[in-house]
Amino acid sequence: MKKILALCLIVIFYMPVLAQDLSLYEKHFFVSKGDTLPYRLLLPVNYDAAKKYPLIFFLHGSGERGNDNEKQLVHVAKVFLQEELRKDYPAIVVFPQCAQNSSWSNMKTIVNKEGKRQREFLPDGEPTKAMVLAEGLLYELLRLYPVKKQQVYTAGLSMGGMGVFELVRRSPGIFAAAIPICGGAHPSTAQQLKKTSWWIFHGAKDEAVLPEFSQQMYAALVNVKAKVKFTLYPEAGHNSWDSAFAEKELLPWLFSQKRKR
Repeated sequence: MKKILALCLIVIFYMPVLAQDLSLYEKHFFVSKGDTLPYRLLLPVNYDAAKKYPLIFFLHGSGERGNDNEKQLVHVAKVFLQEELRKDYPAIVVFPQCAQNSSWSNMKTIVNKEGKRQREFLPDGEPTKAMVLAEGLLYELLRLYPVKKQQVYTAGLSMGGMGVFELVRRSPGIFAAAIPICGGAHPSTAQQLKKTSWWIFHGAKDEAVLPEFSQQMYAALVNVKAKVKFTLYPEAGHNSWDSAFAEKELLPWLFSQKRKR
């Protein structure tokens, strides 16, 4: 009896750990024209290729760039491993990894006379190599996996939040909903984004990416009559993704969004 009790305690103790096991994200590599994009892929519990599932395409921030196919899971990835979430919202979740010398977003960074970085978002122009690869991966996933085409979603933080705006702009008609966190884009692109539902997040005390970038995009999307929500956390700094994914309504909202045929 003591052995059985001890075994039960061990199982109870390790269940949360198993639920947060990042190795459940399979390692893959997308190769196109000699370039490689590492990515991690999480399939639903009891994955059945005969069924169709929503797809979540997540873009990480600049601090997680590289080619180790590990760092892109540092933030948020554990959210999608929660047992209850996987049960209620079975989905295919993908985390690509941007190369160290690239970016998801077509943006210029300028250092002013005071030594402070200033960002200039470009409304058009050629995509970065990382964005080209991300788009290529997205379309390959849609071809290879049983994805519900009306429930394709993207989310991202910081550099990835900027990438979310650009990815949606460059892939019109694909995404039902998008969640850019502490990101930004050129307001003039809002017209190209209005077919997607948006929930934008930012921390009011963010000094790394100014909250005005998200505020401007929110105003621009409202102006073109897009379906958009904006949450500004008064006390949050740059890591507003922690607050965003603590929102109880976020994921129910996300999975309720469906692209019109």
